[in-house]
Amino acid sequence: MTESASESAPASSGPSRQRCGLIAIVGRPNVGKSTLLNALVGQKISITSRKAQTTRHRITGIRTLPDGQGGGTQFVFVDTPGFQTRHTAALNKSLNKTVMGALDGVDLVLFVVEAGKFSLADAKVLALMPKGAPVILVANKLDAVHRRAEVAHWLRDMQERHAFAEYVPMSAKNPQEVARLLDICAPYLPEQPWWHDADDLTDRSEKFLAGEIVREKLFRLTGDELPYTSTVVVEKFDEEKSRQYGRLVRIAATIVVERDSHKAMIIGESGQRLKRIGTEARLELEKLLGCKVFIELWIKVRSGWADDEARVRSFGYE
Repeated sequence: MTESASESAPASSGPSRQRCGLIAIVGRPNVGKSTLLNALVGQKISITSRKAQTTRHRITGIRTLPDGQGGGTQFVFVDTPGFQTRHTAALNKSLNKTVMGALDGVDLVLFVVEAGKFSLADAKVLALMPKGAPVILVANKLDAVHRRAEVAHWLRDMQERHAFAEYVPMSAKNPQEVARLLDICAPYLPEQPWWHDADDLTDRSEKFLAGEIVREKLFRLTGDELPYTSTVVVEKFDEEKSRQYGRLVRIAATIVVERDSHKAMIIGESGQRLKRIGTEARLELEKLLGCKVFIELWIKVRSGWADDEARVRSFGYE
């Protein structure tokens, strides 16, 4: 089910022409932005967890769909942190600045909400929409809606909130609906040469992805016990040739927490939780990088780091 706000969508070009453009994915925390990005790209490049504010950086995902005649469309998606409206610590200010920066100069915006829901936090994000770019309402998590008839009424209400270019109820877990969203986005991108190689998936380094995957495992294996202000800093990412493995990567990463009690929580009984975090991160990195990985994890306590602007920047936040 797709409803268009305008009868005249952008015209498609001939099959031999290339389209390319920047698409920002925005929304409040926990609406499924990173899951949607991974689905649109076709591979996991942005970490996910139930914990709010899992995404903390501007993550670029690239999907290229050639038409077989030298043309086609290259989608350059930008996943952003969930816009934070409740807390004003230095970390949160940095994350919100990242969201604002991602909206500057984009060709299209995907405003992601949960189908059938619209909160004050959603409204505050909607108020940030740039005036010069079309905005598509992505009503995600449609699979969680039990009474689909209510969605139609909700969509009519949403039409009064903003002049959306399109309304797309969907689930990021449904490949057919993800493919349909790509088809809807394509005509909005300008005709111009592709910015990246056809097989590129992201502009982020392997070192960056390693830190993100460790942080994902940290959040997933500690659940709601650990405050979201915990972070991961990759101290070493060394690559070497190995007669036994071909390619071998050695990683040393530090988990930064604010209290000694958080450190004990991560270590777990007899060090088992920290060991499991390292093991699960290593296995996923080996799959992602296609090589053998050795990983060492350390934990440091840095009290109040999330409200220290200098330290927030030193840990890689913009």
